[in-house]
Amino acid sequence: MQRVQRLLQRRRKKLTWAGMIRLIGSFVSPYVRKVLACMNLKGLAYEIDPITPFYGNDEFERLSPLRRIPVLIDGDFHTSDSSVICAYLDDAYPERPLLPADPKERARARWFEEFADTRLGDLFIWGLFYQKIVHPIVWGEPGDQARIEKTLSEDIPAALGFLESHLPAEGFLFGDIGVADISIASFFRNGAYAGFETDAARWPRTAAFVERVLGHSCFTDLLRYEDVQRSSEIKRRRQALLDAGAPLTAETLGMHEPRKGYMRL
Repeated sequence: MQRVQRLLQRRRKKLTWAGMIRLIGSFVSPYVRKVLACMNLKGLAYEIDPITPFYGNDEFERLSPLRRIPVLIDGDFHTSDSSVICAYLDDAYPERPLLPADPKERARARWFEEFADTRLGDLFIWGLFYQKIVHPIVWGEPGDQARIEKTLSEDIPAALGFLESHLPAEGFLFGDIGVADISIASFFRNGAYAGFETDAARWPRTAAFVERVLGHSCFTDLLRYEDVQRSSEIKRRRQALLDAGAPLTAETLGMHEPRKGYMRL
């Protein structure tokens, strides 16, 4: 029996390295969620090593020198940064494009993606999620309360005011759902994890848009794995995800203890 299990494990490892897209990064990261949702849109099979960058080993740092997630490995190719990964996926797997066909709309879609990854990332991740969730759990220290208060009272309202004037009342930004819609909505889920709720009376378009996007099938299957990851102890998360049926890699680049670095969630 043990011999059969070893053979199956070696076979799975071979298939993983040779023919299955692998993504390294936590299910709870908005940047990882973005890439997973895009791969779901394209119908691509993948496996995931659901680590946070704090727990990445030396091999992780070799693949992602800035210690950022996600990292994509496709055969003998690897790259990091969610926008670079999504652009690669559209070039390598052009079925079900993530961007609109018109050049001007493609440029606008890329701009919304950049706005989400930079401005919304700074607010919802570094201003809220990191301060309220990651900092206490990973480092055992309180977050920056002054930054939290400024993020909630000044910075997020300004960003949502901008979105309210640009998001559609119905549907998605450029017809079918794409990377621009996915990028924006992904950060609101982390905002919710940190206790933020979009005031539908104040920002009705934004609230409705985020609900539509996060309710799309490319996101819905990911939520259960996020719930498992959020509710499990760090040292037991991998097994809990396996028990939930998550498509995990045979091996992990994660360590038992965190270390600080210059990375994004």
